[in-house]
Amino acid sequence: MKENFEHYISRSIRSFYQHRIVSPIIFLAILALLAFFYPVSNLMRPASASGEDDIEKLYQDNDRYIEITLKDLYFTGYTKRWLDSTVGYYYYTVMGDDCIMVLLNPDDSQQGLPTIDKIKIRGKILYNSHAMSKLLLYLSEDLAWSQNGITSTISPYMISQPDATDLATTLFKLVYILSGLYAFISIIRYAIYIAFPVLSVPVQRLRCYGKPREILAEAEEELATLPQLATEDMFITEHYFIETSNYGVAIVPISQIIWIYKYSTLHKFLWHHFSISYTLHITAAKRQYIHCPKNIKSDIDGIMDYLAEANHDILVGFNEANRLKVEEIQGDLAPFKKFWAFLSKKV
Repeated sequence: MKENFEHYISRSIRSFYQHRIVSPIIFLAILALLAFFYPVSNLMRPASASGEDDIEKLYQDNDRYIEITLKDLYFTGYTKRWLDSTVGYYYYTVMGDDCIMVLLNPDDSQQGLPTIDKIKIRGKILYNSHAMSKLLLYLSEDLAWSQNGITSTISPYMISQPDATDLATTLFKLVYILSGLYAFISIIRYAIYIAFPVLSVPVQRLRCYGKPREILAEAEEELATLPQLATEDMFITEHYFIETSNYGVAIVPISQIIWIYKYSTLHKFLWHHFSISYTLHITAAKRQYIHCPKNIKSDIDGIMDYLAEANHDILVGFNEANRLKVEEIQGDLAPFKKFWAFLSKKV
C-alpha cells in the first residue's frame, strides 16, 4: 500500500494536467495551420503599399491586406448595398499603370463625395469578384462600351475597405488573438503545474486553511502510510478527504467540511436508460465546493458515512434545513443583510 500511494496526489495532479495540456496544444496547432493556408498574419499586420505599387504583384505575393494612401479618387455613382444599408461607395483611381476600383466605407467617403484628393485606408485586394463583374457590366452600359472593352481598361483587381474593416473581420481578429493567447497561457500554466504540483490550483486553494505545501505534504504522507477508506478515485485519511479523478484533484481537511450530500443522474439515450451515476457534493469552510461526479452509490454512501463519523458537525443530506444552516454558517447573505439594514436605517 505504501509503495502504491507514494506521492500519489502529486502524480495525480501531473497526470490530470498532462491530459488537459493536450487540448490547447492542438488548438494552437490548428491556429498555426490556419495562418499557413490563409493570409492571417497579413490580416493582422497589413502590408504597407503606395499608389505607385503594382496591385497584381501585391496580390500574387499574398499581400492581400494593405495599408495604402491613394490620391485622386473619382466616384462612379455606384454603391454596394446589403439589405437596406449602404456598405460602401465605388471609386476609381490610378495605381501604378492600372486603373483600379476602390470600395470605400460610407464614413470615409463622406457618403459619396464626387472626388477625393487623398485618403489613407486599410483595404483588402480582391480579384475578379462577383460585385466587381456586375459593376463593370453597369459601367459598360453607361459608357456604351463593350464588356471586353471596359475589362481591358480597368484592372480585374480592386481594393475593398469594408472587407478589411467590417465587423466579421474585426471579430475574427479579436477571437483569433484572444483564443490563441488563452491557449498559450494555458499551456504555460499547465506545464508549471506538471513540473511543480504544489503550485497547481487544487493545492493553492488550500491556502485558506494554512500553508499549501505543508498541507500537501501531510496529506501525501497520510495517504502513503495508511488510508482509512479508499474507492477508485476517492480516499479518506486521518485528517483529509482526497479526490483524484479524471475530473480533477481535490484535498479537503475533514475538520473544515460543513455539508455533504449525493445527487443522482440518470443516463439515457432517447428512450433507453443506460445507468444511474452519483455525484458527491462537499461544502467546506471558506466557501470551498467540491464535486465528485460519476461514482457508484455504494462508494459514495461509504464515504459519507465515514465523514459523518469522523466529524459529527458535518450536515448530511440535501434538504432545506441543511441548506439554510450552511447559508448561515457561510454568511452568504451577510452582505445583503447589511445593505438592507443600511437602507432600513436611512428610511
